[in-house]
Amino acid sequence: MSTHRRVVDDALYVHFVTFSVDRRRKLLDHDHPKRITLGVLNTVMTNFTAKCIGFVLMPEHVHALIWFPETGRLSDFMHEWKRQSSLQLRQWFRTEAPEYFRAFSEGSRFWLPKYYAFEIYERAKLEEKLNYIHQNPVRRGLVVQAADWKWSSARWYERRQTVGVPIEWVE
Repeated sequence: MSTHRRVVDDALYVHFVTFSVDRRRKLLDHDHPKRITLGVLNTVMTNFTAKCIGFVLMPEHVHALIWFPETGRLSDFMHEWKRQSSLQLRQWFRTEAPEYFRAFSEGSRFWLPKYYAFEIYERAKLEEKLNYIHQNPVRRGLVVQAADWKWSSARWYERRQTVGVPIEWVE
């Protein structure tokens, strides 16, 4: 029996995705790597006609709620997001923060090769997952209130402040 979790992408629903920096290194501690990650998300969302319902960038992992207008797009979307961001992030660290790579080691890859995806079919589950990702920085003690973490869509939902990517609710 295989222990490999199969990602289902055969219906229109929101995908709750999580992926991590290789070896859980805190390479997203700096603001600029987070900006790069969001910039690439913007580009890939445009290329795939995807919508972002919510996200949070943590020091060593990312959560996002993504919707596509057609099925079968998640794997290619995630591949491109991780590939493009990895190339840009590595370049930034090499030129702008080489001491950081020395401390954490550059490693053979930036992101872990796999990602976790959970399919969300119901509004109540979507709201639960959105709250879960927004509370992540609070649970970790990075901020007192979710909307205070500027690397999350919580500011959009609570204060209607821009968060670096367009946030759209889907029904």
